[in-house]
Amino acid sequence: MSHLHCPHTTFNKAYRSVLCFTSLLFSSQYSAVDTNPLSVYVMQPIWNKIIKIVPLWIAPNLLTFSGFIMILVNYFLISFYDWDYTASGTSPGRVPTWVWLFSAFTTFCAYALDSIDGKHARRTQSSSPLGELFDHGLDSWATSIFVLSFFSVCSRDNGKTGVSVYTMYMYLSIVLFNFMCSHWEKYNTGVLFLPWGYDLSQVLITAYLLTGIVGVEVWQKPFLFGYYITDVLVILLIAHLRKTLKNDSLYEGLLPLVSPLLLFMLLTVWVVLSPGNILAKQPRLFLWMVGVTFSNVICKVIICQMSSTQPELLHWFLFPLALVVYAAISGLLGRAEEAVLGAFTALVTAAHVHYGICVVRGWGELYHFCHLLAFELLL
Repeated sequence: MSHLHCPHTTFNKAYRSVLCFTSLLFSSQYSAVDTNPLSVYVMQPIWNKIIKIVPLWIAPNLLTFSGFIMILVNYFLISFYDWDYTASGTSPGRVPTWVWLFSAFTTFCAYALDSIDGKHARRTQSSSPLGELFDHGLDSWATSIFVLSFFSVCSRDNGKTGVSVYTMYMYLSIVLFNFMCSHWEKYNTGVLFLPWGYDLSQVLITAYLLTGIVGVEVWQKPFLFGYYITDVLVILLIAHLRKTLKNDSLYEGLLPLVSPLLLFMLLTVWVVLSPGNILAKQPRLFLWMVGVTFSNVICKVIICQMSSTQPELLHWFLFPLALVVYAAISGLLGRAEEAVLGAFTALVTAAHVHYGICVVRGWGELYHFCHLLAFELLL
C-alpha cells in the first residue's frame, strides 16, 4: 500500500478500500486435509498419473464442469428408465444392463475430474478463488445427485425388497448433513477436513458394475448379519465432525447452521404431515428439490467462508417453502399438492442455476477488475 500514489485523497481512500477488500477476498490459501487411507494410498496416486495426460491448454474449470455434466447426464438417463424408483424391484430389473455400466463409467470420470481439477490448476499456475468456489458449489449439488442416482440401484420398497421412500429421504439427509458439516467446519476453522465418506462413496462405481454384471438380485438379499449392502454403504458415508472453532462468538460459529437446519425441519414436516403423502407419490421430484435447495443454501455459506463475511440468518428459500408446507399440511392445496411441488421445484432449480451463473460471472469480473486496479495503482 505504500506504493500508492493518487493526487486525490478521496479517491486514494476508495482505492485503498477496494484493495483491502480484494486482499481479504483473494489472499487466503485453499486449505484442505484428507486423512482417508483409500484416498492417500490408492486414489491419489491414480489421480497423479491421470493428470499427466491432461493437456496444459485445458482450463481447470472446464474439467470441473465436465464432471458435473456427466453426473447430470447419468442422473437423467436413469430417471428415464426409473422415474419412480421401482424398476429394480423385479428380477431381472427393467433398467438395461448398459445403463448400469454407463453409470459406472460416468461416476468414475466425474470423481476423477473432480479430483484432478485442483491439481491441474496448480500445475498450470491458474489457481484462483473462483475455481475453488466453482468446484465446491458444483459439489454441493452433485452430492445429492449421486445419491439420487444410486437409489435406483437399491429400488423402492415393494413389500419384499428395497427401501422405503422415507428411508431414502433419511439417507439423503445424512449425506447432505455430512457435506454441510464439512463446510461449516471450514467456516469456523479455515480448513476443509474432507470427510471419509466422500472417498468411500466411490464404491458406487463398484456398485454399478456389480449391478450390470450380476443383476439387481444382488441388492435383494441380505449381505451380512441380516443387513443389506445398502445399509453398509450408508454407514460408510457418516463422517466424524471436529469441533474446533476459530470464531470467538458462539453466535457467529453457529450462524451458518440456522438456515440448513430450518430447511430440513420444514422439509421433514412436509414429508411426515403431507395429507397426500407427497414423498410416496413423487419421490424423485421431491428428493431433487431437497438437493437443489440444500445446494443453494450451502453455496452462500461457502461464499461467506471465502470472503470472511457473516452469512444471512434466514435464506430466502425458507419463506416460500414455509408457505407451501403450511398450505400442504393444512389441506389448502388438496389435489394440487403435486402440481405445487412441481412448480416450487422448477422455481428453486431455476433460481439456483441463475444464482450460480451470476456469482461466477460476478466473481470473475471482480477478480479481473481488482487485478487491473492493483496494476494501475502500483504503477
